[in-house]
Amino acid sequence: MIIERIILEPVVTEKTNIMRERHQYTFRVDARANKFQIMQAVARQFSVHPLKCNVITVRPKPKRLRNRAGLTSSWKKAIITLPSEEKIAIFEGA
Repeated sequence: MIIERIILEPVVTEKTNIMRERHQYTFRVDARANKFQIMQAVARQFSVHPLKCNVITVRPKPKRLRNRAGLTSSWKKAIITLPSEEKIAIFEGA
């Protein structure tokens, strides 16, 4: 798996903004990636030293479009914990 394609996008919500105060950053990642690959990708792309990585598979939610019932797509979320002296600049501008 190519390291540059593991991290798809940052997740910016009210909850993740509160988590940033505890030096935790949230990303949407490739569903095939494991914790170690995600930590390597974050370290290489943002020049930081991650301490911990929690990975969550977000389950699909029911949706309706007119008379059809369906589901949203499932996706994988990674929560990266950094040391207190490091930051990721992409979140600081948001």
